[in-house]
Amino acid sequence: MKHQNHALKITTLLVLAACLVLHATAHATTKGLSEIVTPDLQKEGELSLSFQAQDKRIGNPFELQAEMGLTSWFEVAMFQGLKPSEQIFGAEIALVQHKPWLLSAGFTNWSTRGVAPQPFLEGGWYYGEHHKLIVGAAYVSPRMEAILGYAYDFNERWRAQVDFQSGPDNSVAFGFTCNVTENFQFNPALYVSNNKTHDVMGYIVFTYTLPLWKPRGDAKN
Repeated sequence: MKHQNHALKITTLLVLAACLVLHATAHATTKGLSEIVTPDLQKEGELSLSFQAQDKRIGNPFELQAEMGLTSWFEVAMFQGLKPSEQIFGAEIALVQHKPWLLSAGFTNWSTRGVAPQPFLEGGWYYGEHHKLIVGAAYVSPRMEAILGYAYDFNERWRAQVDFQSGPDNSVAFGFTCNVTENFQFNPALYVSNNKTHDVMGYIVFTYTLPLWKPRGDAKN
């Protein structure tokens, strides 16, 4: 309990510090929800670098992430866990990108510590001006787990979100995303575990996005 309270205090201080530096109008899209993988792909030619801190009951307490949009319909991601050291891989393909609908498939959590890839399929109403609704399923051996998510975009800067993945090792997550600048955002959340004790756990991720090349459709501009 002492460790949990300390983690939540650190999360609160980080959020307050980030809010104090808000000054520019943001135009970046939000990175997504908290617990579940999101069906929107990283834009082609953009590299997102993230630092993630979370309660050890959620996963590796400290992680670095690189997420790269290779094409308009394909992205890859790699997490570097710091404590313990591990590499975690993921990939995602857009099957349908017809506004307002989005359908994606891929895998997550393929870890060098022996965790097998966990394939998923999810989609829904994602390109609405304010509301985003996501449903899907993931295979976490030996069972299928349901995926549900909802987000509300107040404007280009602020998003509130709640997401859920079934299974005894997963949670309901309540959080928000804030675009501090066009390239920098943060996403804190509280997780409530699905088990009988309904533990409350802290989570936060900071992301900076770098444009490495222009999408092929923009090359002539």
